[in-house]
Amino acid sequence: HVQLVESGGGSVQAGGSLRLSCAVSKYVYTSNCIGWFRQSPGKEREGVAAINTDGGRPAYANSVKGRFTLSQDNAKNTVFLQMDNLKTEDTGTYYCATSRRYIFNWNRASEYEYWGQGTQVTVS
Repeated sequence: HVQLVESGGGSVQAGGSLRLSCAVSKYVYTSNCIGWFRQSPGKEREGVAAINTDGGRPAYANSVKGRFTLSQDNAKNTVFLQMDNLKTEDTGTYYCATSRRYIFNWNRASEYEYWGQGTQVTVS
């Protein structure tokens, strides 16, 4: 079955950095869009960034451009989200997601079929 496992969350002070990982089942990793979303209490799930694992150009939400960077390790079926210069508003639970179907709008949560369990990021 499809599995996505996030790791790397934690608590940092504003201005600090964290690196999140998303390990994906091999058969859905190849040539698929892997998206990162975040959600904080009382707010809708928000698209943060996404990348197509066949080498497509990453996409970022305006709120994180210049601070967050996506990368991938195809040998490990893993996508990384490097988060620098963190702000208090970056606090939330971060999820990675994917789908076997083509994703037309990377920042639309409803287009993703499979989700990880989430990892908490707290910036104070």
